[in-house]
Amino acid sequence: MTNRPGETIHLTDLDSLEVFTPFAALSSRPTLHFEASHSAGLSRFTGTDTGLVVEATQIVDPTDPIKFTRLSVTNTGAKPRRLRLYCYAEWVMGNNRDKTVPMLRTDESDGILMVENPFSTQFPGRMAFLTSDAPLSSFTMDRVAFLGRGSTLLPDAVARGMALFDAKTPIGDPCAALAIDLEVAAGASRTVTLLMGDAAGRHAAIALAHKHRRAGCDGVMAATTQEWDDFLNVLHVTTPDPAFDIMVNRWLPYQTLACRLRARSAFYQASGAYGFRDQLQDTLSLMLHDPSLAREQILHAAGRQFPQGDVQHWWLPETGAGVRTMISDDVVWLTYGITQYIDSTGDTAILDEVLPFLTGPELEAGEHDRFFQPETSDQTASVFEHAARALDLAIKRTGERGLALMLGGDWNDGMNRVGEDGRGESVWLSWFLAHALDVFSPVAEARGEAERAGRWRDHLANLKQSIESSGWDGAQYRRGYYDDGTPLGSQQSDECKIDSIAQSWSVMSEQGDPARQNAVMDQVLEHLVDDDADIVRLFTPPFADTPKEPGYIKGYPPGVRENGGQYTHAATWAVYALAMLGRGDDAKRCFDMLNPINHSLTHDAADHYRVEPYVAAADIYGADDKIGRGGWTWYTGSGGWLYRAAVEAILGIRRRDGRLFVTPMLPSNWPGFEATLLLEGKTFRIVVAGGVARINGETVDATKGFAL
Repeated sequence: MTNRPGETIHLTDLDSLEVFTPFAALSSRPTLHFEASHSAGLSRFTGTDTGLVVEATQIVDPTDPIKFTRLSVTNTGAKPRRLRLYCYAEWVMGNNRDKTVPMLRTDESDGILMVENPFSTQFPGRMAFLTSDAPLSSFTMDRVAFLGRGSTLLPDAVARGMALFDAKTPIGDPCAALAIDLEVAAGASRTVTLLMGDAAGRHAAIALAHKHRRAGCDGVMAATTQEWDDFLNVLHVTTPDPAFDIMVNRWLPYQTLACRLRARSAFYQASGAYGFRDQLQDTLSLMLHDPSLAREQILHAAGRQFPQGDVQHWWLPETGAGVRTMISDDVVWLTYGITQYIDSTGDTAILDEVLPFLTGPELEAGEHDRFFQPETSDQTASVFEHAARALDLAIKRTGERGLALMLGGDWNDGMNRVGEDGRGESVWLSWFLAHALDVFSPVAEARGEAERAGRWRDHLANLKQSIESSGWDGAQYRRGYYDDGTPLGSQQSDECKIDSIAQSWSVMSEQGDPARQNAVMDQVLEHLVDDDADIVRLFTPPFADTPKEPGYIKGYPPGVRENGGQYTHAATWAVYALAMLGRGDDAKRCFDMLNPINHSLTHDAADHYRVEPYVAAADIYGADDKIGRGGWTWYTGSGGWLYRAAVEAILGIRRRDGRLFVTPMLPSNWPGFEATLLLEGKTFRIVVAGGVARINGETVDATKGFAL
């Protein structure tokens, strides 16, 4: 397998035909020095060769759809250099280049190389472009003419220092390739800015390119840096653990906003879609930074619901097309998001916002999901009613043991066959539903919905009794039951004998038997916290040889992803639960295992971990020679939950209805911590020392908080 790039930058010395690049992925010379550095909104790549330093700084405009690459070339040698800069883009304009290439149409105007896919139904009329603020010496739009018998790693044109043939209308294999000639005196530097963008048609593309060629990227860099500093500096903590501070102060909130909310796409999951439960959870982690993000997402999610109470599991923002499924936990997340938001802000007016429902075909018996583009119904209801219908449906989906049905998968989508016949049950979902019923019943009662609130409280009482009886396994909580009644996540199971989330949410739901909570978390520490691998496993042992068919999770190799490796989203809940029980040492110990920095403290460790040490990973492998290797990164909701575990659970900082609370559960080797919080134009200085929390010098009552 190869990671063949579709976008390249090379420089060729026209006298020696030496080739230079700022990117390690484009070089075949292992002796060269390359460096990549990243900060909020900006990435910088540097390649150092004999007598030449090439640096590429990349940034995206905060408002216009355009990416800047500022290329700086420094001649550290004693002689002038004649260089030819090549920039290449391999157009796709869809999701599969083999299918779209015959449809692409190219154009050029004043050094702006453009392409469109006139047959695109999802993005009709869009025109992409590549250009530069420096005059082009030549260009081509013919991919074969540029690559020749070479490859994107070293095209023929680059290897030979060729001028490019100005082919504007290639037959069947388009690209954008431009060349710029540079003379760099000894000890001097030259800077060129490359621009890649997208606009609504040819005239808009030309106008956008001209606008930013004139303006350059200095202003964009300054504005982006300021924007991110303003956002990330809302909370700044100083603790005895610098690795903890780095993740809390910068990288976790950055990961959540930049990737999860804005991009909704990354290396391992190129989506762009909204997930019903996904972005709700992400926005809740940023309540201190910007509660309007949560409000907006609650309204966005509520509008993707059908009158029956179920929702789109995910949908595309441009068309609204998405998937209607039998995944069972979606219908509880709206209530969770609403109550968390109101608890923090006191904004009960959100309950009265009116939104329409979607209309579309219901799933047939045995149908797991269906992708289609729904219509918008004339029927509308308040946000409260949207959430209430979802809870009513969740209650309707109750199994013979009184537990919530798992159906097409609960939180763990990979367990999609545990309850596919409509009889399998989920202990975890039962905890989650119990929490939702407990916190939303008073909301219903306050709105005059006494009958509904009564039904919810009755079901809650029965549900708790069912969990503590049918869900109890002697020393832990079971994960659930298969359709045929076989326990899942039980000590009697052949595989998956204990699952962490059924234990963690017995605490996080605040509905579990207090006498059992410490004991079940002890089971998590004993069986799932792996000190040798430095991971917190989702469950153990993994599915491998069992005759049971839990779902596609069994298709993963044992110990990989959800199948018995570390699934970080779930592991953050273990941290949160331990902190809620006042077990600061255990919570911090687990948090340290989830902190990516701690997986890359040495060169060998970083080589083994293999993924970015500054963002949360969705999973870490837990089997064979791959133990401790990171899985996919960036586009994972574990980033937001890891932040919440740090700030809300360990540091104990939480905003609640106009007051600020600080109730830390610190490890015993921390004497305390300090934090600065900026809210609504006010600065709050938090100091915790000797078990006492002070805000702006005033001792904070743990039950009353501090008025904002």
